[in-house]
Amino acid sequence: MLYAGGSFGRRANPRSDYVLEAVQIAKAINGRAPVKMIWTREDDMRAGQYRPLFYHTLRAGLDASGNLVAWQHRLVGQSILADTAFEGAMKKNGIDFTSVEGAANLPYAIPNMLVDLHSPSYPVPVQWWRSVGSTHTAFSTEVFFDEVAHAAGKDPVAFRRALLAKHPRHLAVLDLAASKAGWGKPLPTKAGMRRGRGVAVHESFGSVVAEIAEVSVKADGSFKVDRVVCAVDCGIAINPSIVRAQMEGGIGFGLSAALYSAVTLKDGQVEQSNFHDYPLLRMSEMPQVDVHIVPSSANPSGVGEPGVPPIAPAVANALFAATGKRLRNLPLRTQDLV
Repeated sequence: MLYAGGSFGRRANPRSDYVLEAVQIAKAINGRAPVKMIWTREDDMRAGQYRPLFYHTLRAGLDASGNLVAWQHRLVGQSILADTAFEGAMKKNGIDFTSVEGAANLPYAIPNMLVDLHSPSYPVPVQWWRSVGSTHTAFSTEVFFDEVAHAAGKDPVAFRRALLAKHPRHLAVLDLAASKAGWGKPLPTKAGMRRGRGVAVHESFGSVVAEIAEVSVKADGSFKVDRVVCAVDCGIAINPSIVRAQMEGGIGFGLSAALYSAVTLKDGQVEQSNFHDYPLLRMSEMPQVDVHIVPSSANPSGVGEPGVPPIAPAVANALFAATGKRLRNLPLRTQDLV
């Protein structure tokens, strides 16, 4: 098997554990031969660096007209910068900005807003994961924002639009995605299925992405993501084909995590070991993905990661639209939709 590509965050591990292990092997044989160290998948699953577990609590206030007037967001989770060489330069006033990115810089016009962070220390080794802090902040903020919209009795897209007047890039991707997805029009019916659409908008790495997911839910609670409409503003799209490919790949990657990816510990040991107990998205589960690029003359920005954050909240919001049930935890397939 040819090993190539991927594992970018793992390779950037500031502790360089795999390098140290290879050096120890070389020293043990007194440098008699070159060393090529390959971990088994079981080693990798049980001795890797993990996406930090985060717990979010959110509260919002609406006035008598259903306008959003207050927002409180508390995050609790390990810092990925703690005890690394990056901590001194990237941690300000005790705050790991990678823990709150995507939460502390919401684009919505909310007059009263409080975001506070608590960073406990645990012995679980944590590391960045594709789209870093936005992996969890996009889910918490966009699922909750959808809840607030429904509590206000307003359409989720219209509710977002009204609060994005000062952020034209966010408004443009939202409008484009909604138009291309046919937001507001009934979904085609499927026999024995409940269907729904959900929306999410998020900015990361200088790019803004809106995604609208369409889902079909069977009577037994099983579901499929049928289609994802994605709109992206990444500044000047130097190579539109690569932009589309990265959005498609990010959606598949993010959907795999949103549906399945869970690492659990028992007695200090990771319980998962391989694909039989840590499943990934199958080709047959990949939805149709339509990517639309907003024309822009702004400087080019990231495309490798921004497609990931909106997919989990878009699917969760679509499942609510189909079933009336809110899913507030990941992964989504572990929860009851019957």
